[in-house]
Amino acid sequence: MISLGTIAQDYSSWRKIFEQSYSLEKDGDFNASLEILKDHYMADSYDFNIRYGWLYYNMGNYPKSKEFYKKAMDILPYSHEAKFGYVLPLAELGEWEKVIEIYNSMLKLDPKNTLVHYRLGAIYYDRKDYQKSYNYLEEVINLYPNDYYSNLLYAWTNYQMGKLKEARVLFNKVLLIKPDCESAEEGLALIQ
Repeated sequence: MISLGTIAQDYSSWRKIFEQSYSLEKDGDFNASLEILKDHYMADSYDFNIRYGWLYYNMGNYPKSKEFYKKAMDILPYSHEAKFGYVLPLAELGEWEKVIEIYNSMLKLDPKNTLVHYRLGAIYYDRKDYQKSYNYLEEVINLYPNDYYSNLLYAWTNYQMGKLKEARVLFNKVLLIKPDCESAEEGLALIQ
């Protein structure tokens, strides 16, 4: 649900400054891109907070990025956009339990969100919790059977779980999707 404060804001007066901010960002000047917005900042504006979160993230100021993404989430609590932004600085700060918590909250609202399933699968793969990784990746594969990244990670997950027959099939499938995939070739070589 969009807040009434967001609807009541005068977007026409902001259009020019946001345009300038995007132009400066495109040139790689994140600091100037942020500075141009500061005189107009509204604490109750989703648009300003999401933009600040993004710019601070790109400047490497992860605590500030986290702060502004959190404000955006507070303004529009159902926004997946804000949550996807919020996990960026959390990941950079190594706050993985919080990342998992945010992703799980997203799945409660959207149980078939394949990007969240993929990312949770990757997190659990890195933690060597292959069964959890498998469960999340299986959801993605069922919805997007030809997704390259999901098939590749799913193949490696099956390999790590000792499901070599399944891993062989999946590595071969990856090579149908991307014939020059070195990782899939490496996986097949390990199985042979």
